[in-house]
Amino acid sequence: MRPRAIQKWHELAEARDATGLDALLADDVVFESPVVHTPQAGKTITTKYLESALVVLNNEHFRYVGEWFGPNSGVLEFATIVNGIKINGVDIITWNADDRITHFKVMVRPLKAVNMLHQMMATQLAAPAV
Repeated sequence: MRPRAIQKWHELAEARDATGLDALLADDVVFESPVVHTPQAGKTITTKYLESALVVLNNEHFRYVGEWFGPNSGVLEFATIVNGIKINGVDIITWNADDRITHFKVMVRPLKAVNMLHQMMATQLAAPAV
């Protein structure tokens, strides 16, 4: 059985809809990107990164292929194809007693994909809010 925070994340990812992020993320959430060396702190910046990732990574090929859980953390392994490049990665997620995500770390391979995603995410992050 999936923890509640993870179930909510899956629902958002499957719907490709970021509107539920405000209710899912803790105010002091920290996001760690595979291409930014400093953690990004706060709900606003984390929301922007996750909204962008839902656009860049979460296409028709995206799927979670494995998941492992601890008492308040989980690792979700994913696979997708972007611009013909097969991508594997993990989302490492921690949540609090209120089932709000407090830490979201993304790791991706191979290097070719990291470089491509870096450019695509930069473009998406720079786009004006809709």
